[in-house]
Amino acid sequence: MERDVKSYQDLDVWKVSMSLAESLYRITSKFPPSELYGMTSQIRRASVSIPANIAEGYGRESTAYFIQFLRVSQGSTKELETHLMLALRVELLSAEQAKPMLAETDRIARMLRNLIRVLQSKVNAP
Repeated sequence: MERDVKSYQDLDVWKVSMSLAESLYRITSKFPPSELYGMTSQIRRASVSIPANIAEGYGRESTAYFIQFLRVSQGSTKELETHLMLALRVELLSAEQAKPMLAETDRIARMLRNLIRVLQSKVNAP
């Protein structure tokens, strides 16, 4: 795990995913009211799921459980990516808005993969 981690809030992946969720809340607030229970809700739910599962897994105080919740966060990145691509296709988002959000989602997915690998190597170490 990262150095000087006293809380899930110290994890870079949690910080980055919180920033992404915040940005997406702001962007989706400009979606049409007809999307409140559609894409607005789906994008917000998926984006919040990423840091929430990181926090929940960390709180389980078991590396195996933490890895399991990190994998759930990984799944949420793919779900979010899909929602963002659809929002782009149906013109709820412009390419200018979607591109950095998709790049950040990919960055988070890579960070999660790396953290899982590090944790797995510690669990599997003799």
